[in-house]
Amino acid sequence: IPAAAGMGHLWLWHAEPSGKARSMAVRVRRPQPERLQELLQASRADTLTYAPTGLSLDATIPTKLHRARWETVIDGPDPYARACQALREWAVHRGAGLSVATDGELSRGTNVAMAAPLPVGFVEVTCRIVATVDAADAFGFAYGTLTVHPERGEESFMVRRTPDGAVRFVVEAASEPVHPLARLLPLVA
Repeated sequence: IPAAAGMGHLWLWHAEPSGKARSMAVRVRRPQPERLQELLQASRADTLTYAPTGLSLDATIPTKLHRARWETVIDGPDPYARACQALREWAVHRGAGLSVATDGELSRGTNVAMAAPLPVGFVEVTCRIVATVDAADAFGFAYGTLTVHPERGEESFMVRRTPDGAVRFVVEAASEPVHPLARLLPLVA
């Protein structure tokens, strides 16, 4: 794994068997908004690192990627509207400590650059929204990994209202660590 250091971060990259280069930056401090904008600019010419899209929204699509699902009930006043608005504003990601920058609205093709906290420092990642859902009782989106990411795969964030009125927040992922550091230290992924 060649590495280059500078400006308070360490770039780690490797080539996959397909020959495609993958990179990952680990920073000591949280990246400034300008750095996330640089990542967004670079991500516009990038390609998804997996196929087919839709894996996290449709469990019947076959894949060798690891599937995971997390679900919780949302209570309180007007839980469906509140939860949908939280997704629109990236509140779930920000609430988990991520810095988030996007190059557009919550729609297919929008690129996302994030800095995720580690026990020491932050890892930078880029993704692209591959699907959105906006129905009477379901709202959310799925994004897929680009080359600046320690994993390959897709993750969806959905709010669903059941016929009995219960509101559930569901996160589904189909992914695998691909960067050697992410394989050694799953917390990085």
